[in-house]
Amino acid sequence: MPALTTVGAVVLSMGDRPTELAKALDTLLAQEGVDLDVVLVGNGWEPRGLPDGVRTVHLPENVGIPEGRNVGAREVRGEILFFYDDDAFLPTTDVLARLAAEYALDDRVAVVQPRGCDPDGRPTPRRWVPRLRAEQGGAGGEVVVFWEGVCTIRRAAFESVGGWPGHFWYGHEGIDLAFRLVDAGWRLLYRPDVVVNHPATQPTRHAVYYRMNARNRVWVAKRNLPHPVAEVYVGVWSAITVARVRDREKLGVWFHGLREGVRTDAGPRRPMSWRTAWRLTRAGRPPVV
Repeated sequence: MPALTTVGAVVLSMGDRPTELAKALDTLLAQEGVDLDVVLVGNGWEPRGLPDGVRTVHLPENVGIPEGRNVGAREVRGEILFFYDDDAFLPTTDVLARLAAEYALDDRVAVVQPRGCDPDGRPTPRRWVPRLRAEQGGAGGEVVVFWEGVCTIRRAAFESVGGWPGHFWYGHEGIDLAFRLVDAGWRLLYRPDVVVNHPATQPTRHAVYYRMNARNRVWVAKRNLPHPVAEVYVGVWSAITVARVRDREKLGVWFHGLREGVRTDAGPRRPMSWRTAWRLTRAGRPPVV
C-alpha cells in the first residue's frame, strides 16, 4: 500500500471564535486519505481546551496573519502545507486527499486552491475566485493568483521563495507570494469542484484594512515589479481606490498607508522577469491591476 501524502495543517487563531474554531478543528481532524499533522498557532492567545491531535504554539503577542502562518509552517510536519482560517470548515472528509492528489501528478505544482462557499448561501466574495469570470465559482485549471484563506502549498515551493511576507501583517500577502511563485516557474491550480465552507465576510471589517491595503500594495510593487510597471501598478490602484471609496476619512487613512508604503522598507526587492509579466498578462492578470 503506498504511503499517504503528509499534510501539515496550520490554523491561526486569536481565540475569539471558539464555536467556529471547534467546528474547523473537528472537520479537519475527520479528514481521510492523508497523513495529517495539525498545529494551531495562538496569535496573542494561549490555546487551551483543544482536541487530541492538535499541537499548539503560543505567541504572546499578535504578530499578524502572514507571520503567524510562517510560524506554523516551521512547526508543522508535512510535504504539503494546508493554511486554514479558524472560521472555515470542511464539508466532506476527502477535501485534503483530493487537493493533495494534484501534487503527485506534476512536481511543478506549488499551490492548489479549493472553492470557497459561504455555508449560508451568501454570494462568494470576488477575491476568493482566481478567475476573471467568477460565475458558478469560475473554471478550474491553472491560475496565477490564489485565495490565501484556505489553500494548500507544496512545502518545497513555499520555502524556496521565502514563505509569506511576514512583515505585511495583513493584506496582499497572497499576491506577493503568488508573484514570487510564478516568477520561479511554479504552477498554481484551482479546483472549484473541491468545496470548503467559509463565511463571506468583508475585509473592511478589520480596523487596519485601509491602511494595510494601501501600504502593502506599494510593498508588493516595490518587492516584485520591474520599473515602470511598479509605478503604473500603484497609480492604477490609487485611481481605483479614489473612485470606489467615497468616505473622506477612510480615504485619508488609505493615503496615509500609501505614503507609509512609499517611505518604508518593503523588504528584499526581486523584480519579476518580463517573461513572468507576460505570463500574468496572458492569464488575464496583467501586473498593473
